[in-house]
Amino acid sequence: MSDKTDHPAVPEAFAALGVRPSILRGLADARFETPSEIQALLIPRALTGVDILGQARTGTGKTAAFGIPILQRAQKGLASQALILVPTRELAVQVEDEIKRLGQHTPIRSVAVYGGQKITAQMKFLKHGPEIIVGTPGRVIDLLERRIVTLDNIRFIVLDEVDRMLDIGFRDDIRNILSRVKNLHRNAQQDAPEETAGDGEEGADGPTRPQTIFVSATFSPEIEKLARQYMTEPVEKLVAPGADDKPTVEKVEQYYLSVQPWDKYRLLKMLLEKENPDLAIVFCRTKHGAQKLAKKLHADQIECREIHGNLAQNKRDRVMKGFRGGKFDVLVATDLASRGIDVADISHIINFDIPDDPEVYVHRVGRTARMGATGKAFTFVQRDQGDELTKVESLINMVIPLGVVEGFEPRPTPADWTDEKPLPGGNAPAAPPAPSRYERPYNPSGTAPSTPVTLPTPPRTLGSKIPITRRHRRRR
Repeated sequence: MSDKTDHPAVPEAFAALGVRPSILRGLADARFETPSEIQALLIPRALTGVDILGQARTGTGKTAAFGIPILQRAQKGLASQALILVPTRELAVQVEDEIKRLGQHTPIRSVAVYGGQKITAQMKFLKHGPEIIVGTPGRVIDLLERRIVTLDNIRFIVLDEVDRMLDIGFRDDIRNILSRVKNLHRNAQQDAPEETAGDGEEGADGPTRPQTIFVSATFSPEIEKLARQYMTEPVEKLVAPGADDKPTVEKVEQYYLSVQPWDKYRLLKMLLEKENPDLAIVFCRTKHGAQKLAKKLHADQIECREIHGNLAQNKRDRVMKGFRGGKFDVLVATDLASRGIDVADISHIINFDIPDDPEVYVHRVGRTARMGATGKAFTFVQRDQGDELTKVESLINMVIPLGVVEGFEPRPTPADWTDEKPLPGGNAPAAPPAPSRYERPYNPSGTAPSTPVTLPTPPRTLGSKIPITRRHRRRR
């Protein structure tokens, strides 16, 4: 027989937000003590039933911010009343694990549904009528069309990473799903009388319209306009302090490394040897690039794994489990892993390929320096990619200094180099002269600069005191 002494002290700061005792016990078991800024803002307002746009930096606990109100307001025994949509399979597993952990002392059940896993296995859990479904859009649509899941009981809808969920790639799927939800406010219904929210009491019949909570680290004006089409005014936009000032986590030590394509792998290998990271993610632009790079690293005795869309889901799960457990310390990934992967103690982010979209850079770099920790980020920049670097700096409103890896010497173009894109006439383009980074125009406002600005930060030598022989260290 247990009593209250068997459990850690409940976090009073969360109790002050109106969180009920059963959830407080889960928070205590998970060692939550003080709510983050987005949690302090979002939880009490979500408990009232209003529609919310929540913006906060990566790694600040947005999952608990929307998960706790749903756990508290959900009605026991009402199947499929909460739908949480996420962009990736890994994020679906992570969000469902977090909700299960926080709600372990409540009667509310959840299930994650996503592609890459046999649908029959997920059907087995859905037959028990879980109150909360966390899923990727493609698998949710599949379940809806098979009539395995219905949205008749929906009371809560969450779009996590809403900026990606409503971009061009996912937009049609989201519209497909949300069009099936009864009484969901849409742009065409704006002149209709506003429905009233439920009182939030467990066991109540619930509101006549679903509550929508859309969260992300970034909100462009276009995405916010699209999101509001599925929300009932007055919508509360809650922005954690600093969320829209400088997207990149301030404590990340950032550098760019000037390199030509034929030297990139050699520079990466030397950087890993010099920095000897505890845990590092190396981001590539394509699946093929990630496969090729991981194979090379393995051949050079650098312990690593790859993760991308071509991997079977069970293998992706094993890779992430091994990475979290410290069985290897370098993960080669596509942007599949740039959002929502919450792995503690990632010390280094390496952008082997600089992204075309500067917001992707923000989400990649956000994998380190989470919850107040420190971290480093390195971005490989070719001589023709100055514009991409400038876009990143304009978005984060800071200058990224040039880094120099001690001992690395650039090589001239190899005689057999063939990776340059051919011109229409069939001739390879002549390599332009390397621009001086210290004469590159820079203007953090994003407007066209009138004159070049000399950057004050000099090159820095990295890892000069770390032995060249890289040691593989398992995390304890």
